[in-house]
Amino acid sequence: MTPATPATPAHPDDAGLLAPGWTGSPAAAATADGAFLRALLDAEAALTRAQESLGLTPEGAGAAVTRAAAGPYDVRSLAERARAGGNPMIPLVADLTAATGETFGPYVHRGATSQDIMDTATMLVAARALDLVLADLGRTERALAALAARHRDTPMAGRTLTQHAVPTTFGLKAAGWRSLVLDARDRTTAVRDALPAQLGGAAGTLAAFGAYGARDATALPAVYARELGLRAPLLPWHTLRTPIADLAGCLAFSAGALGKLAADVLTLSRTEIAEVAEGGGGGSSAMPHKANPVRATLIAAAARRAPQLAAVLYGCLVAEDERPAGAWHAEWEPLRDLLRLAGGAARDAAELAEGLRVRPDAMRANLDLTHGLIVSERLSAELSSVLGRARAKELLTELAPRTTAEGRPLAELLAEKAELRGIDLGALTDPARYTGSAGILTDRALERR
Repeated sequence: MTPATPATPAHPDDAGLLAPGWTGSPAAAATADGAFLRALLDAEAALTRAQESLGLTPEGAGAAVTRAAAGPYDVRSLAERARAGGNPMIPLVADLTAATGETFGPYVHRGATSQDIMDTATMLVAARALDLVLADLGRTERALAALAARHRDTPMAGRTLTQHAVPTTFGLKAAGWRSLVLDARDRTTAVRDALPAQLGGAAGTLAAFGAYGARDATALPAVYARELGLRAPLLPWHTLRTPIADLAGCLAFSAGALGKLAADVLTLSRTEIAEVAEGGGGGSSAMPHKANPVRATLIAAAARRAPQLAAVLYGCLVAEDERPAGAWHAEWEPLRDLLRLAGGAARDAAELAEGLRVRPDAMRANLDLTHGLIVSERLSAELSSVLGRARAKELLTELAPRTTAEGRPLAELLAEKAELRGIDLGALTDPARYTGSAGILTDRALERR
């Protein structure tokens, strides 16, 4: 892919004052107005070079347009003039043509339509942003792998429907988080590698390129895509919006996958649970004692917004005719928002996972909150073989409320029953000895690369 030249800095209006989740992230810079402008110019220059390589322009046209595309160009002026035609390509082509000069200016944008360049530039921006997202997903999964291995056998309460269920391990929980991150990585990688260039001309027939002398206009899109490091499209996709839908899917999934990690951290870092804590919690404007789980909070916010943005992009699949009015235009902002949200969430997830503090002592203390009732499933199975199923159920049903009411360990109450003498009730009621195959499952999950 043609390397991107430094992007024009974002205008202060695009500084992200209300978006701490993505402000300052690599994806924020890669999707700023200046980055989009850079991609538009890269797409225009590549089109002229591709046509020159096929003999459709005089020698030197590609180099001339490429030099002129280096800029600078005024983002604000382009944005204001874009209102007249509904997209920024019309004023940009005029400025680029003027900058290229009289000799080669006529070969700027020749045969293309605005959507060709806008769609191609969008793919360039997406590719560059996804590379950054993938880097942060990689950081996240490596940190989670280390946590899972370190805490393979660290027991903690498993919770279902907000209540203690049976014991599990923190290693298995971290391995599960990592599995989702790897799913996000794999989906994002597949989409990144399939992003296509767009070239079809006014109505997707490539007719203008034939009029300008191309013997086989269908060869041009592949050459154009190669100039940019994108996939060659099988067909012009002006109204065949699979690439946009694929982006919507992988970005929304990534945000949601990271949101699962965030949701668990938010729960486990509650004051009354305190089993984990962010490495560098955020402060409060009013309460000096607080260390808020800010990274997890911002990831959770991104995960809540992403599905609705993806829904807008899926809605744009319904695009009429050979080029649509409104459907294509409706994609630009939600797609950029999704790239930023997923990129910001990946950045925050990497920082969260790398700095997460795990508190095994708190996990053990919480396991003991129910005085052994958390292993009632095990006791039901084990005591059935001694007492019979009906009696085992009757006994546990009798002792469970007493354990809670009297605050006595279940093992102590069981030991008072003559029928259970000789049984190691301490071992049977130890939550750390009832984590099932958690360790093996963690090992299996960590084999995935």
